[in-house]
Amino acid sequence: MIPVATPDEPDDFDDSVRLPGNAWLAVNPGAKRPSAFWNSHTAALSKAFSGLCGYAAMLDPTGGTVDHYLSYKNHPDKAYDWENYRFASGTLNSSKKNADDTVLDPYEVGAGWFEVILPSLQMKITDIVPAAHRAKAQHTLKRLKLRDGERIIRWRQSWYDMYLAGELPLSGLRRVAPLIADAVEKKLAEEAN
Repeated sequence: MIPVATPDEPDDFDDSVRLPGNAWLAVNPGAKRPSAFWNSHTAALSKAFSGLCGYAAMLDPTGGTVDHYLSYKNHPDKAYDWENYRFASGTLNSSKKNADDTVLDPYEVGAGWFEVILPSLQMKITDIVPAAHRAKAQHTLKRLKLRDGERIIRWRQSWYDMYLAGELPLSGLRRVAPLIADAVEKKLAEEAN
């Protein structure tokens, strides 16, 4: 995970999402799934996250999804609140399910809290994570399988392999997988010394 600035709400969000969404909720109380009025703003959310999954900190070539940080199941009143949306890969959104705020919010992550280790490509928390957030950070790694889940490792490996093959320069790696780029720069610095 990397820091993500909280994006401004799109100008038309109220008219295109909040108002029709809340009207839908009023007519469909207790519905199992909400109507996805937010889909029209997935691109804006993706742009605010630089196209990177808020949890994996990597470009999701599938286009990603809108994650309700506080799930519809537990907080139906937040289903159509821009402040409740995070950009996430579909896989990690599915892994998170209704974990809600038991996982770290991408908006509360500080710089350098997580790092990727080479050559294993596992993610770990760093000593920079404040004591008040350490347990939640560890839980996030476990719940979302960010540390060493097979899918996430393969995802990281695909970007790293492109870099190693010379198909992706370090600047490109930084764009699509900044934590892997940090790990490469750290390794290059160690080799230079």
